[in-house]
Order: sequence, then C-alpha cells, then structure tokens
Amino acid sequence: MGCISNLRLKLAAKQMYEGKLVAYPTEAVWGLGCDPLNPRAISDLLDLKGRTATKGFILIAADFGQIEPFVDIASEQLKGKLLACWPGPVTWIVPMNPQTPVWLRGNHDTIAVRVTAHPVASALCKAFGGAIVSTSANLSGLPPARTQLKIRCYFPGGKLNFLPGAIGGLDRPTAIFDALSGTKLR
Repeated sequence: MGCISNLRLKLAAKQMYEGKLVAYPTEAVWGLGCDPLNPRAISDLLDLKGRTATKGFILIAADFGQIEPFVDIASEQLKGKLLACWPGPVTWIVPMNPQTPVWLRGNHDTIAVRVTAHPVASALCKAFGGAIVSTSANLSGLPPARTQLKIRCYFPGGKLNFLPGAIGGLDRPTAIFDALSGTKLR
C-alpha cells in the first residue's frame, strides 16, 4: 500500500459514503470514484465529466465478493475465467444481476467489473467495504489524467477529494473483454 495512511483511506471512504467524488490512482491513469448505490453521486459524476448515462460504469473491487451482488455468474467455468485474471488489470463485461441499478449499467444488460491489484485502489475498496465506481479522471472525450495536476486542470472547481498515490505501470487503461465471447473491446 506504500505511504497511504489508514486515516486517509478512512476519510476517502467516508467521503464516498457522504456522496462525494474521490480521485484515486489506478493501474494506468487516475480514476474518479463514488458509491455505486448513490444515484446523486452518480449524477454528480456524470455532470462533472460531461458524460452520458447510457454508457454505464466500471465497478472495481478488492475481491470477487465485493462485485458479486452486481453480477449474475451462474457458470463456475465463467467465474474461473475471471478469477484466473484477478486481481489484475483486466476488466470483464459480464451478465449483471437484474437488481443492478440502471445508473450503473447504462443501456446494457451487462456490467463492467474488475478486481484490482492496484494497492491504493484496492485499499480504497476495502476501506469503503465494497465495490466502487471507477471511471477515468477526464472530461468526456479528452485523454485520461495521469497526474493530479492534470485532474486539477480538467476540474478546477475543487469538487473532488484526492486519495494520494502513484498510478501503476500500465501505459494505457486496462483491457476490457466480453466474458461470454472472449472478444477484446479495448
């Protein structure tokens, strides 16, 4: 986990519980996260990024149990396929639990999920006690931020809370695969 303190993690988790947005490092870029079950936080995130709600979001977690409530994976073979890559920098599009809120899935009947190996992102999920929304820290259509300074340039209004740390070693955002077909989408 490096130099991140438990106090900072608890504060970031508390901010998410309060419906606030948190910027944090991920495997390749800075992410913006919030409580996935808070529609007001999701709305604030969409407004901040200038993003359409139809795209849906990625959920990241510290372990499979944190994303399990959002997915519908009856096949042990499919679950094994996911777990073989996790924790790690692979995002999977999977069948969703029918109870998953529309604001997370957009216009899809699937949901994007990842069990992250990034120490700060994983620690944030553990401190929060569940999966969190993870979207790149950028205005829609612009390159994802790789530094806190770039985030502050994109979002100068001070509406973000920061969890310090370093991004991981990837040059590009994590790969995304369709879990049923195996097709690489990004």
